[in-house]
Amino acid sequence: MRTQRLLTHGMQLLLIAIVGYGLVTGQTKAIVNGTISLLITFLPAVLKRNYELPLDPWLALWITSAVFLHTLGSAGLYGHIGWWDHLTHALSASLVAGAGYTAARAIDLYSDDIHVPQRVTFVYIFVVVLAFAVLWELFEFALDIAADATGLTMPLAQVDLDDTVKDLLYNSLGALLVALFGQAHLAGVADTVRDRLFPA
Repeated sequence: MRTQRLLTHGMQLLLIAIVGYGLVTGQTKAIVNGTISLLITFLPAVLKRNYELPLDPWLALWITSAVFLHTLGSAGLYGHIGWWDHLTHALSASLVAGAGYTAARAIDLYSDDIHVPQRVTFVYIFVVVLAFAVLWELFEFALDIAADATGLTMPLAQVDLDDTVKDLLYNSLGALLVALFGQAHLAGVADTVRDRLFPA
C-alpha cells in the first residue's frame, strides 16, 4: 500500500515538473496536459474526503498512471515511440470501462427496478468504452478543425484514419481486460459507491 502511494506521489511530482517546464519554456501543450492530468490525479483524494469513499491505493495508481503516461506522450514520446499511443489508449479505455462498470453495478445494487445480468455486463462495458472512444476521436477531429481555422497548436490531434482505427482497437483491448477481470476486482468499489452515494 505504501509503495502504491509513493509511486502515485512520484508521478504527481513529475507532472508538476512538466507544468513548470512548460511555463519556463512557453510550451502550451505541456502546461495544458500537465495541469489537467495533475488535477485528475487528485480525484481519488477528493472522492475520499467529500464522499468518504475509501478507494484502494491501486485505483489511485491506476488513474495516475493513465494520465501520467498520456502527458509523457504529449511531451514527445508519441512521436518517438510508436507503441506509446497504443499503451495510453488501452490504459485510458480500461479506466473508462472501470468507471462505467462501477457506476452500473452501484445503480444495480441500489435499485430493485434495475438489474444488469452478469452475461450482459461484458457487452455493456464494451459499448460504454467504444461510445466514449468514438466521442474522443470526434473531439480530436474538432480540435484539428479549430487548429486549422485559428492557427493555434492544440494539445490533441488526429494523425490519420489508420491511427484512428488503431486507437479504437486498443480501446477495445482495454475494455476487454476490464470486462474479463474487472468484475472481480471492482465489485467491492461498486458496493462502497452504492453505500456512500445511495444510502438505504
